[in-house]
Amino acid sequence: MDELSEAISNLEEDKVLQLVKERIDKGEDPIKILDACRMGMAKIGEGAGDTVFLTDLIMAGEIFNEAMEILMPKLSSDTSENLGKVVIGTVQGDIHNIGKDIAINFLKAEGFEVIDLGVDVPPEKFVEAIDEYDPMVVGMSGLLTLSIEPMKKSVEAIKAANKRDKVKVIIGGERTDDEVCSYVGADAWVNDAIEGVKIIKKWAGVA
Repeated sequence: MDELSEAISNLEEDKVLQLVKERIDKGEDPIKILDACRMGMAKIGEGAGDTVFLTDLIMAGEIFNEAMEILMPKLSSDTSENLGKVVIGTVQGDIHNIGKDIAINFLKAEGFEVIDLGVDVPPEKFVEAIDEYDPMVVGMSGLLTLSIEPMKKSVEAIKAANKRDKVKVIIGGERTDDEVCSYVGADAWVNDAIEGVKIIKKWAGVA
């Protein structure tokens, strides 16, 4: 594995940032640097739920974001890979964001453009985001049982706006399952952020 990829997978924050800066200073292709960072994130994602813990996923996301801040000035929109847009938010009445934020970081690492609507997102805001950003996927997160009804209302709002056939909807949270997914009207459900990323990658045609 590339030294930079390995440093990310080992959660060596200082080493990652040092290597990114050194490679930029040497004139290395920023896309190759980004790919090395993605490989490290992918390695961590593979171990999620087994050898990698929640705190590791959060830290990995923070390290990746720091590396991206250094790389962004060197990356133009026409050179960085974009697998599609994903709108994601924690539904109305819920302010939990850990699972959402982990998913966002790993989606970005895979090459998706992610629009984070934040927490306590009302149904109409999901509809407005579809209008504004034209995403391929809408992700709705919620930790509480009380989040199920707002998820359903959000999907219904998307249907009422005649936009349901334009997007895939994935819901996530500890209280989600097949029954909830069917009730809400979503295309898929997860109770693990990394699994959600895998599903979205499949929808995007990424092996």
